[in-house]
Amino acid sequence: MTTVLEPRHSLEEFELSSIPQSQLQSGQQTPASSAPLTALASPEALQRAIHDNVTVQELAPLDGGIRAWTFCFCSFVLEMFIWGFCFSYGIFQDYYTTHPPFNTASSISIAAVGTIAMALQYAEAFSLTCLFGRYPDWMNFGMWTGLVLYFLSIFCASFATHVWQLIMLQGVVFGIAGGLLYVPTIKLMPEWFSARRGLAGGIIFAGGGVGGFIFPFALNALLDKVGLRWGLRIWSIVSTSCCAFALLGIRPRLPVPKFNAGQRRPRFIPPHLGFAKNPLYWGLSLALLLQGFSYFPVSLYIASFTRALSDPLTATIVLSVFNASAVAGQIVLGHLSDRFPYPWIMFTSAVISGLVAFLLWGLAYAPTQLYFFAIIFGALNGGFSSTWYNAAFDCAKGKPEHTGIAIASTALFKGVSAVVGPVISGILLDAGRGSSMGGVFGREGYGAVEIFVGTCAFATGAVSLFIASTKRRAGLNFA
Repeated sequence: MTTVLEPRHSLEEFELSSIPQSQLQSGQQTPASSAPLTALASPEALQRAIHDNVTVQELAPLDGGIRAWTFCFCSFVLEMFIWGFCFSYGIFQDYYTTHPPFNTASSISIAAVGTIAMALQYAEAFSLTCLFGRYPDWMNFGMWTGLVLYFLSIFCASFATHVWQLIMLQGVVFGIAGGLLYVPTIKLMPEWFSARRGLAGGIIFAGGGVGGFIFPFALNALLDKVGLRWGLRIWSIVSTSCCAFALLGIRPRLPVPKFNAGQRRPRFIPPHLGFAKNPLYWGLSLALLLQGFSYFPVSLYIASFTRALSDPLTATIVLSVFNASAVAGQIVLGHLSDRFPYPWIMFTSAVISGLVAFLLWGLAYAPTQLYFFAIIFGALNGGFSSTWYNAAFDCAKGKPEHTGIAIASTALFKGVSAVVGPVISGILLDAGRGSSMGGVFGREGYGAVEIFVGTCAFATGAVSLFIASTKRRAGLNFA
């Protein structure tokens, strides 16, 4: 018999959860509330457990301690290099459309490179979470495999001469690699954080914003000094080295089950999830879909709109400010969602985002308005995702072992918005290119795109009210 030693509020208090050795080896998950021998005990109880030939394993502290924050920091680094690189694709898109050999290709095919990479990472989250749930002993191997694919996708893209090659390498292979690298952080985060899961999730998600702020300048400098080929090669080596360092800190808090030949593994999709019957789950999924419709078009077109009004340097600065604002938004909104009801954080974020989309972006005629728009919209709409962990925890009915699956399954809707949102915006932009609405709203033909973004943000706010109502009727108040 193996006993897991759970640190409590002091060194003198322990929670002893007795788990049969056969259950650990079979990989079955034990709900936190169903341990057969659970007690708050003094060191004397620990001595009795040892005297009874029980193997005792001490767990790292929950919600704090060097190992928990190391996991958080390393997850932040991975998020920065995976999603920050995706959020900086606008730099590559501008380069590909203006430099041979890709400048003769259609703008839609060039935009598809970044869109496919982002969409794949969202879409594969659910299947990978279920896969690592059934094969938890493969998760570490999967992350290192993802790192190899990450390197190859960027390095080999430096030899591409056709857009379809970029789509396969910088799009498909990078998307698969990114999922293998970041999905384990989603699955493991509930093991490390409970009361501070909003703050920890906000810090991790903020990595994408930090990368989105820094990388456009770094990538621009590489493209200007050494060109596309060597720029991609240098980036692949440096970023892979940093990600390899970060992987060393991505470790589970709970023991990883060991399986012998012939032993039964957990089901691919755990039973009794009940997501399909939970209106809160569908409300969260719809909110993420609509929020993605409002966010991704801005992240894709804010630089090109700014360049149309000003110059390329200003466009790079506005894009960086937009991504940097998301960093502060992720951390602040994540912390607030731990302290206040998250549906109201979602509602406030969405409504103000819609207002600034109409009033600041829609009426913009100079870079000054775009700076304010990038700060406000980037912080509030970009920080929206930090409420995701707490909302998914409620969707999982307060079960940490199912929270990762709830996040991963709702990520499918985020992936749909990452593909469909930019496509709709591209169609709207082509239809109104070169014109404005009344000479004031929607300059450079972006009026329909701005209306689409603002409307989707307001719709997200409406769904947030539905989530608040559903949560209140269900009486959800999990610790």
